[in-house]
Amino acid sequence: MKKLPLKIMVAEDEPKTGVYLKQGLTEAGFVVDLVTNGADAFQQAVNEPYGLLVLDVMMPDMDGWQVLENVRAAGRQTPTLFLTARDRVEDRVKGLELGADDYLIKPFAFSELLARVKSLLRRGNGTAFQPTLIIEDLQLDLIKRRAARGGRRIDLTAKEFMLLELLLRHCGEVLSKSFIASKVWGIDFDSDTNIIEVAIRRLRAKIDDDFPIKLIHTVRGMGYLIDEPGSR
Repeated sequence: MKKLPLKIMVAEDEPKTGVYLKQGLTEAGFVVDLVTNGADAFQQAVNEPYGLLVLDVMMPDMDGWQVLENVRAAGRQTPTLFLTARDRVEDRVKGLELGADDYLIKPFAFSELLARVKSLLRRGNGTAFQPTLIIEDLQLDLIKRRAARGGRRIDLTAKEFMLLELLLRHCGEVLSKSFIASKVWGIDFDSDTNIIEVAIRRLRAKIDDDFPIKLIHTVRGMGYLIDEPGSR
């Protein structure tokens, strides 16, 4: 399964927020550049082939509105998402009139940001972002957060969805228990817990048990992977 990483610029002057956004988007499969002021944001936005700009409004040197205004004046139509603590209607209207594509008010849940990012990329450049991960007859819709196999809807919990997405994004790769624990649960793996085995067993029951072709595999002493039949 071919993966097409897409490049995103995040312009955020608050250090912790910037690092948090970069880490989250990177783990979601994107290539992320982080800048901390408006001047650098403008220079990179007009000189790099970004698929999306994520701009904080309040930044030193040049605010997000000025950055976007100058980017549009330079002829760049890169999809743009504003992040701001300013929730007045007139502020949102100003951003949209300058050419922003979406507007997210702080504080926000990262899951909402990720959904907005994927939606914008699907609208703005459908060939770059894969809204659905597919292997054999299994489909995972990242926008609607739905899974189906053989045309049949499969109900997954939030963690099961995250686990399946992780396996599919690393299709053909053996993922260790520690890697899975850090990415899905955000914890260091404890060898005394069977949380990973239980989660894999439950996911396998939903994804594989009722189908002749098994996709989720255990590699003893190493971890787990999802792979196409005959490729191992």
